[in-house]
Amino acid sequence: MAAETASLLPSQAFPSQPTKITSIKTLAESPGLTSIPATYTFTPDLHDHVTCVPEGSIPVIDYSLLISGTPDQRSKIVHELGRACQDWGFFMVINHGVPENLLSSILDGCKGFFDLPEEEKQEFKGNHVLDPIRSGTSFNVSVEKAFYWRDFLKVFVHPVFYSPTKPAGLSEISLEYSQRVREVARGLLKGISESLGLEGSYIDKALNLEQGKQIFIANLYPTCPQPELAMGMPPHSDHGFLTLLIQNGIGGLQIQHKGKWVDVGALPNSFLVNTGDHLEVHSDFLVMLSFITIRLGVDPRFLRLNNSVKNAKFLFFCY
Repeated sequence: MAAETASLLPSQAFPSQPTKITSIKTLAESPGLTSIPATYTFTPDLHDHVTCVPEGSIPVIDYSLLISGTPDQRSKIVHELGRACQDWGFFMVINHGVPENLLSSILDGCKGFFDLPEEEKQEFKGNHVLDPIRSGTSFNVSVEKAFYWRDFLKVFVHPVFYSPTKPAGLSEISLEYSQRVREVARGLLKGISESLGLEGSYIDKALNLEQGKQIFIANLYPTCPQPELAMGMPPHSDHGFLTLLIQNGIGGLQIQHKGKWVDVGALPNSFLVNTGDHLEVHSDFLVMLSFITIRLGVDPRFLRLNNSVKNAKFLFFCY
């Protein structure tokens, strides 16, 4: 399926490379920083005419009706879930049952990781994309001509659970959070399966999701002195089946819908969910799931976390 994307061009004004930077947070906190290095500068593609549309249009799914509503309520929400996948490929989930204090705790725990001294974070940098714990910066520094204003932590949490040993308490919080999010993801996949006219357990059983990989990712977008020039993440679609995101209330996330960029304003205590490439492929074309492209501008203090349910059979590289 062809995808309409809004592209960004790295600035050509300053071709020189800066000293290797291992953390955007460290750079952002440099005393007297008033501008960003040239290799972190992007300018809009002049041929890109994509515009933004107002917030508030993204579908909202009440998860409580999906798992415990009356037959009529459940039938209606399954239909709405199917339409959200078909028309948007992106929706918000409310009343999901994951405690608000757990969402706050995982945000705090990840902030604690990013606040660790640089040498301690380097203990978890990893050397390969399939290492179960990796931290780093940008998107793919080995091939990028311009870098993204982002630090990250990526951890495999299922079927085998891993976690950094620092900071104290992060492992216990991320284990509980990952388990609860996995339950929500499987409940959504059951509803999506039914919206395709299949049995609720079809996707789960056919793709053996019990043994599928689940990856926990924390993204930090530090304060930027020139946010109009930087990008947190490039336009992209996600691998896997579903990505469930929480954020700390600071905007910046956009999704592409019908050729227009939509600013995502998350509802309190909600998940932002987008359908991944593998779900689109394995829907057997019974429904044409929207091809989703996401980009992130840089906004001060913006922190995004995502939790992706991915099937090990098809997962070779984890991003």
